[in-house]
Amino acid sequence: MLSTKSDGAIVKSLTDKSTRFISARLHNVTPIDTIEVYTTGENIRLEEVFKKMLEHENDTPPVDPKGTKDDAIKAYFKSILPEFDDERVYVSDMKKMLKWYTLLKDNELLKFEEQQTSEVAEDADTATSAITSEEISPENP
Repeated sequence: MLSTKSDGAIVKSLTDKSTRFISARLHNVTPIDTIEVYTTGENIRLEEVFKKMLEHENDTPPVDPKGTKDDAIKAYFKSILPEFDDERVYVSDMKKMLKWYTLLKDNELLKFEEQQTSEVAEDADTATSAITSEEISPENP
């Protein structure tokens, strides 16, 4: 997403790099970092599933969502994430996750450490600002 407007958003395609406007009346847009996946315990963020896929890629490469049988797709997700709840997550959702993973990987957008490092730095800056503000406050002796 490049920018938002009151009636939609301007987005850039990862496949052909074109930009276009999408109407909020016709399309629902959900940030990928807010999507959670059912497990037998607590739900986990989709980002964590992608991390597991990346970690296990050498031992268990992702399956092709188009040419693979449903049971093999379920088995793949169970192998990378044993607590994965295959009864509440549909095969169509698993196929979407596989497609998204491939698309993000092909566009070099699976850089989790860099995102976490920048978030930690921002949190540290915020904490430092808060401490500095408290220290300067005339109420503090």
